[in-house]
Amino acid sequence: MLCGAAGAFAADNVCERVVVTGNPDYPPLIWAPEQGDQALTGVAVEMLQSALAESNIEVEVLNLGSRLKALEAVERGQVDIMAGLFMSRERLSSVDYVYPAIMEVPSVFFVRRGAAFPYTGWQDLRGKRGAAQEGSRFGLSFDTYAQDNLQLERESTGEAALRKLLSGKLDYVVLERYQGLALAQQMRVDDQLDTLEGSFINAPLYVAISHNSVCNSPDLRAALALGMQELTQRGESRRLLDKYRGIWAAPFMPAAEPAADAPLEE
Repeated sequence: MLCGAAGAFAADNVCERVVVTGNPDYPPLIWAPEQGDQALTGVAVEMLQSALAESNIEVEVLNLGSRLKALEAVERGQVDIMAGLFMSRERLSSVDYVYPAIMEVPSVFFVRRGAAFPYTGWQDLRGKRGAAQEGSRFGLSFDTYAQDNLQLERESTGEAALRKLLSGKLDYVVLERYQGLALAQQMRVDDQLDTLEGSFINAPLYVAISHNSVCNSPDLRAALALGMQELTQRGESRRLLDKYRGIWAAPFMPAAEPAADAPLEE
């Protein structure tokens, strides 16, 4: 099925290359590795590359340094595609979201271990000191509730929010679960954190194409949608999540003790 849409696209010789960017600080879904020649890596990048693998469309990946700069470049059409974007009302006027989503991403409320409080719903967060990463979105319902009812600060990074939580200056931090667990591993504080039971907020994470991209065409949208559908049916996002969680965590895992030399047999 993918070959048909991709073949028409290639036959017109239109946009044989697309430029992709994303949030460089959102492991394991997407991040900028410190080593190697990859600008960005992670679940979102590989899903997008795999979705277009049969279309003969070259994918160039750029790291623009921050989520905000990446979004601005995509909205202006300087970059064609954002790999990994949550849906929000304000973005609908500047990008086309590709269905199906890359994956459903759960967000949770992190607390200090031993400092959990009773939680049955968002109303239990009222009067508590909370924080989230600047620019993070958790769905229209929660974002609206938080704006109207919660003391939710915004920190520049997820790491800064978690450090403030561990210092006792916050009661909770809301982060995407996979990002929070990855940061906790990096900071080596995963044994100091818990999550509030039942606090999941699920939101789909999408590939998004700029309205101002010269490559935004029915052919490209069809190639991406068909490719994403095939990957979703195969359960690729779950496999890739396991893969990239391992890649991200590997540098922060304690080194294995060298095995003692076995005594020589007499």
